[in-house]
Amino acid sequence: MKLTLRIWRQSGATGRLVDYPLDDLSPDMSFLEALDVLNERLITAGQEPVAFDHDCREGICGMCGVMINGMAHGPEKATTACQLHLRHFRDGDVVTVEPWRADPFPVVRDLVVDRSALDRIVAAGGYISVPAGSAPDAHATPVPKPDADTAFEAAACIGCGACVAACPNGSGMLFTAAKATHLGVLPQGQPERYSRARDMVAEHDALGFGGCTNAGECTPACPKGIPLTTIARLNADLLRAHTTKSDR
Repeated sequence: MKLTLRIWRQSGATGRLVDYPLDDLSPDMSFLEALDVLNERLITAGQEPVAFDHDCREGICGMCGVMINGMAHGPEKATTACQLHLRHFRDGDVVTVEPWRADPFPVVRDLVVDRSALDRIVAAGGYISVPAGSAPDAHATPVPKPDADTAFEAAACIGCGACVAACPNGSGMLFTAAKATHLGVLPQGQPERYSRARDMVAEHDALGFGGCTNAGECTPACPKGIPLTTIARLNADLLRAHTTKSDR
C-alpha cells in the first residue's frame, strides 16, 4: 500500500510539516515500523531521520505517544501508536503525524517531547510511611476485591501523556488521578493518602497543566481505558485534604 506521511519536523524553536510519500508498505506493519522504513530511506539518501520516541513496542512503556490525524495514538480505541497497524488506513491516505501539544511537554526534536513533568507529579506524591520490621505474611492484610480491581485499573496507566494531549485544557488530571488512586484505595496506601493527593495536584498545577473541566476527552484517548471516575475519586480525596488535618 501507499501512504503519505505528513510529519512535523522541528530542530529549534519552530517547525513545519513535511510530506514523505511511501510505497510498498505492508498493511500488517505497525505505524512505528512505517516510520522505521521512512528513516531507513532518509538515512540512505543522506538526510536527517525523523526523531520519535519508542521502546517496548508492546503497548506497555508509553513512549510512542504521537498525534496521528489529530488523535492521540491514532484512530483505534485502546491502542498505542506502536500497536496501530497500517491496515486501519486506506491505500493512498495522507496521514498527519505531530508531537503532543501541551505547554508542559516542550518539543525536543521532531516528534519527541519532554514528558518529565509527569515524573515530577509522581515524585510530589512522596513515599508511603510503613512501620519498620519484618515483611508481613502473605495475605496478612485483606484487600476487598472491588478495591483491588480499582487499584489494578488505575495502575494500568503507562504515563504516555495522551490524556494531556487530547484534553482541550491540556490537563493531566487523568494521569494524576490514576497515580494517586492505585495507592489510595489499598490499605498499604492509606498513610498520607490525602496529603498525597493534595501535593500531586499542587505540583500538577505548578507545572502548567490546565484545569480539569470534565470535558471527557482524556478517557477515549487513553490507550488503557482509565475511566473518568478516577478523577472524581481524586477530587474527593483532594476535598478531604483541604477540610481535615488528617493524612489518613
